[in-house]
Amino acid sequence: MTVRFRPLDPVQDAELLHAWVTHPKSAFWMMQDATVEDVEREYTAFAAHPHHQAFIGLVDGIPAILMERYDPAHLELVGLYDPLPGDVGMHFLVAPTDTPVHGFTRMVITEVMRELFADPATARVVVEPDVANKAVHALNEAVGFVPEREIQKPEKKALLSFCTRAQFETAVGAAA
Repeated sequence: MTVRFRPLDPVQDAELLHAWVTHPKSAFWMMQDATVEDVEREYTAFAAHPHHQAFIGLVDGIPAILMERYDPAHLELVGLYDPLPGDVGMHFLVAPTDTPVHGFTRMVITEVMRELFADPATARVVVEPDVANKAVHALNEAVGFVPEREIQKPEKKALLSFCTRAQFETAVGAAA
């Protein structure tokens, strides 16, 4: 499988994203009741923000991944930890499917991390998933994330975790 990322287009991708973020399997995305217009508005705001980027991941040419990168010194985690130079915040979502492929989500997070570390300025990736999202905690650990502590965000109790380039390379092998 080949994976490539392209910038998300908030207008062109709104319907696609709406189907993903409102799906029952995407409950931790916290957009279950969003309309297509809500999704377009949210991602238009992200696109205008200097410290946030969103991307669609194409797997063998088919949209299957939503990836967001942000600067945790300016968004999401301000005041909740002391950011270091080179920290990059990340969210990812795998498009819901009725025909899951074993190992697909692990492949996705591995490719997301490769994409983030392709930028030489990225020293460490920071995530803050909901403490109840045990499946994503296991995926995060599989690619090298180390949980630090629980934090309280306005919308959830989150598990603050970090992954350095070296931790990622060790977790997934030298091919990283």
